[in-house]
Amino acid sequence: MFGTARNNANTYATVGMETGVVAANPHKLIVMLFDGAKAAIANAMQQMQSGETAAKGRAISQAIAIIDSGLRASLDKAAGGEIAVSLDALYEYMSNRLLVANLNNDPAILEEVSSLLSQLREAWEAIGTPVATAPAPAVSVQDPIMPRVNSFVRA
Repeated sequence: MFGTARNNANTYATVGMETGVVAANPHKLIVMLFDGAKAAIANAMQQMQSGETAAKGRAISQAIAIIDSGLRASLDKAAGGEIAVSLDALYEYMSNRLLVANLNNDPAILEEVSSLLSQLREAWEAIGTPVATAPAPAVSVQDPIMPRVNSFVRA
């Protein structure tokens, strides 16, 4: 009548993820893409070990979609220059390696791509960490509504 506990948990997880996406800044969204791709690869690894060919294929397809439609699509090659071009090539490499892993049932390739994603995620997190700065000096601000004390006014 109310569905299974698994369906309820999946619904809760989906709502949590959607809320995270809405509240995230662009930097955090990229981190979420790395996490999603890594989770899909971990799922593919489990399915590969269980012999679940169809589920493995879906998980690998999900990881490829995140890499291609998320990470690669977010690159601005004009503004990012050589770094963006290099990342684009790396993302293409990862997608191709995932296809080979799927065709050959090769868990080592899944681990390779997961490791690359982890390294990129760490680097992305490092550039997004705010640098501690000294507090701004205190500035005296006059309230525009309050009259100023004037030396010409005598009581």
